[in-house]
Amino acid sequence: MSGVGNCYDNAVAKSFFRSLKIEEVHGSEYETREIAKQAVFEYIEIYYNQQRRHSANGLISPQAYEAMKKVA
Repeated sequence: MSGVGNCYDNAVAKSFFRSLKIEEVHGSEYETREIAKQAVFEYIEIYYNQQRRHSANGLISPQAYEAMKKVA
């Protein structure tokens, strides 16, 4: 569809959803849709955005990266 770096490149979204499926959804059984929504929300807001190490920032957590930026 498009090349890397083009606005139509969806590699970032594919990478995120792969992580979500592997780390949270696959192998989990949710009793209700609300429980599933809450689990996905917690994965994104608590784990993925704050604690999970990302290769884009030197394999450190976003919190640690932001703390380093404030010191520098």
